[in-house]
Amino acid sequence: MSPRAVLVGAPGAGKTTVGRLLADRLGVPFLDADSAIEAEAGKPIPEIFFDEGEEHFRALERATVAATLESFDGVFALGGGAILAAETRKALAGHTVVYLEVGFADALSRVGLGAGRPLLAINPRATLKHLLDQRRPLYEEVATVTVVTDGLDPDAIAADLAARL
Repeated sequence: MSPRAVLVGAPGAGKTTVGRLLADRLGVPFLDADSAIEAEAGKPIPEIFFDEGEEHFRALERATVAATLESFDGVFALGGGAILAAETRKALAGHTVVYLEVGFADALSRVGLGAGRPLLAINPRATLKHLLDQRRPLYEEVATVTVVTDGLDPDAIAADLAARL
């Protein structure tokens, strides 16, 4: 068993929104990695970052992704930074990985000032720009399908992906 599609992309790309819509269209369950991590840890991600640090969060994230890739038959949305781990990128090989590409302006309008996003807590504009530039090559490396989401309706993106998958 493995996911029908794994969605990757930067904060604001629409992974959760498009993922839910795509799962509905395909008639399969949806799982958001960040929600799974919060359920496992018993607290929100900002608290995990504050209490245990980003390194602990990333360890939880790697374990969640690895287990889910082996046991989940639905649409799975990864957190924006999950692809930073080489073992996660390696684990994604052989899966249908959809990169929801988003430009800076659209990402910024979608995440706002980064409320609830620990990495965007300080100087969200500069941090988001850096994250987009830093992670784009990694998203492209793991992607089997790329969709540019700028200016598109999430339902239209999900419909296009459902037809492709």
